[in-house]
Amino acid sequence: MTKHLATVTIIGNDKAGVIARITQLLFQLGANIEAMEEQVTRGHFSMTLQASWTPANFNQTEIQNSIRLAGRVLKMEAKVHFAPVGPQRMAILVTKEAHVLEGLLAKSPAALGAKPVVVIGNRPDLETLAHQSKLPFYHMPFLNRDKAEQEVLKLLEKHQVDFIVLARFMKILSPNFVWRWKNKIINIHPSLLPAFPGANAYRQAYERGVKVVGVTAHFVTPDLDEGPIIAQEVLRLRSNEALGSIVKRGQALETKCVLSAVRAYVTKRLDVHWGRVYS
Repeated sequence: MTKHLATVTIIGNDKAGVIARITQLLFQLGANIEAMEEQVTRGHFSMTLQASWTPANFNQTEIQNSIRLAGRVLKMEAKVHFAPVGPQRMAILVTKEAHVLEGLLAKSPAALGAKPVVVIGNRPDLETLAHQSKLPFYHMPFLNRDKAEQEVLKLLEKHQVDFIVLARFMKILSPNFVWRWKNKIINIHPSLLPAFPGANAYRQAYERGVKVVGVTAHFVTPDLDEGPIIAQEVLRLRSNEALGSIVKRGQALETKCVLSAVRAYVTKRLDVHWGRVYS
């Protein structure tokens, strides 16, 4: 029997009774709660909850209206995102490096398992590439991160996005943004995490003289480059190989690794438990 799936997010100032109120509401709406995670940081409450319904118990309009009403009563942000019936809709965030975006756009939705619907860049460099694939491109400078993130959130809702890929997007997303898309943001990092986090990972590896380097696709969390790992690829360095050669070969691996991570995600072969990804 096909289930209807949804993700509920509740965000706001911490107060007593939030979890009980939302879980009781979902029970009244005929839902089965499949997973839940909550966190309180400096008085700020965040909860992400996965729920499912049988066809007989599923009423999308009633569920959506009830969750919104609960949010107004609690004076918190309350949203519900329903899993799509067709291919999942993917947003791609970019800066100026084109190789990962090119790899994603080169695949058909059938081969990728997802449909790119929007490209958002903090620089305008890749606008032409997005338009060549008939995708809308939005230039969103992150001069003021809070303001930029609010605009990006509006665009994600406008385009009915299901998950996000950071295709060498060189800006750090705030905890407020990440919590709204928990385990729905895939990033590619040019090292075998947890080694060499942050910027210039290839240079770090080169200067340390490592013999094996690689790339890591992981879910984004508020802790930089420490999110649950989805996929990794490795390459062995040649004797006296130049940094430029390492970067070029690494970029090819980045694209391969992102494609593997997206396919694993959209085919629902991933489960995140206590910070680890199981497939």
